[in-house]
Amino acid sequence: MSTFLLEIVTPERKVFAEDANMIIVKGVAGELGILPNHIPLVTPLKVAPVTVKQNGKQLYIAVNGGFMEVRKDKVVILAESAELPEQIDLERAKAAKERAEKRLASKDNYDFKRAEVALQKALNRIEVYGKR
Repeated sequence: MSTFLLEIVTPERKVFAEDANMIIVKGVAGELGILPNHIPLVTPLKVAPVTVKQNGKQLYIAVNGGFMEVRKDKVVILAESAELPEQIDLERAKAAKERAEKRLASKDNYDFKRAEVALQKALNRIEVYGKR
C-alpha cells in the first residue's frame, strides 16, 4: 500500500513526522480522509483528534486547531498545539475541563469563547488519551 509523509508541527516543535497510509481530520467544512496522491488542498482544522492509519494500525493525535496543507506526497499540519497520547497528562486535562465548565456556567462570563475553546481542547486531549 502506498504512503505519504505526514508532518505535524507546532510553533514549539515537530510533534510527528512519519509515513502514513491515510489520515482523517476534521476541517471547518467537515471530516476529510486523505490518501496518497490526494489533490492539493489547504484547509483550516477544528480542535479534534487526527486519526493516522499506518500499516493496519491506528494512531490518534490531539490537534488543537491550525491548518492542513496537502501535497501529492506530503501532508503538513501546522497546529496551534498537538500532543501524542503518551504526552497527555490526563489529570491536567480533566482539571482544565472542570475549570472551563465552571467558567461556561458562570453568569458573569466575559470571555465565553475562550472558555469554550479551553473546554474543546480538554475534551480532545481526554478523548485521544482514552484511545491509546
